Amino acid sequence: MSVRRSITLALATLTATGLLTACGTSDPAADLAAPKGHKDGGVNIGPDQDRIRGKKVAAAADLVPEAIRKRGTLRIGASADASPPLGFYATDDKTRIGSEIDIATLVADTLGLKPQFEEVSWENLFVGLDSSKFDAVLSNVTVTEERKEKYDFATYRLDNIAFEAKKGSGWTVKEPADVAGKTISVSSGTNQEKILVEWSEENVKAGRKPVDIKYFQKDTDYYLALQSGRIDAHLGPSPTAAYHVATAGQSEIIGQLSGAGGDLQGKIAATTKKDSGLVKAYAAAIDHIVQDGSYGKVLKRWGLSGEAVEKSEINPPGLPKTKS
Repeated sequence: MSVRRSITLALATLTATGLLTACGTSDPAADLAAPKGHKDGGVNIGPDQDRIRGKKVAAAADLVPEAIRKRGTLRIGASADASPPLGFYATDDKTRIGSEIDIATLVADTLGLKPQFEEVSWENLFVGLDSSKFDAVLSNVTVTEERKEKYDFATYRLDNIAFEAKKGSGWTVKEPADVAGKTISVSSGTNQEKILVEWSEENVKAGRKPVDIKYFQKDTDYYLALQSGRIDAHLGPSPTAAYHVATAGQSEIIGQLSGAGGDLQGKIAATTKKDSGLVKAYAAAIDHIVQDGSYGKVLKRWGLSGEAVEKSEINPPGLPKTKS
């Protein structure tokens, strides 16, 4: 099966079943992927995206620091990993598309800046912010209390994560006890890792076996480990897990929870270096695209309407720090 056909079928299946939305369902009729990457009533996965674009809004643009306004570009860091529907390659296997790229483009448009993307590995997203190489990162970054010490956040999407296991595994995950003694993989430096580490520690304190945590940075690597039985499950972003379930038909979601864990709803946010002077501009831009409807159109297009926010929050409560 071709890459184009695989992605089209997967998106169609996800939107038709409601699996793609992490916190609810969207209109399946409007979200269906069109055949061969065309745009006739569905999601365009070809390189010619014809993205929903915005216009400069003076009230938001005036909040951008003068040096960046003069430069005229917004340097945006994005993960190079292929994680549909958040960020992945179009049918030409070289053009980056996805919901994160679309939202970042709208934010830049609203601020009167030209979006300038650079795809790097996950850990280098933060290196890029630290060195001021990037003005922003919009790449499924969850707000955490630890990250708030170095970065500022303007939220734009809800965050949920999911445990993905081999189809027919026969178990479900709702609490720490359910993963005691299991071998579970995560990507390092993520909020999923923090939650899994905390759950493992809770198990040890309760006299249960710890979690055997394995690390994979690429989806393809963990998926191979899952199918070969080297791991029992993987904990990752809910949309990506649902995509794998629909694409290959060899895995299943066995548990879902907020990306912040516990009773706190996780939030995905535009991330910038602390005190860069940009976070208020990002929040204003996000509020504008929410109000004018372009934000909702982007989420609906990618089957993520259930993760929409009504307003951007600056540095809201985030995932608690891991206890040492």
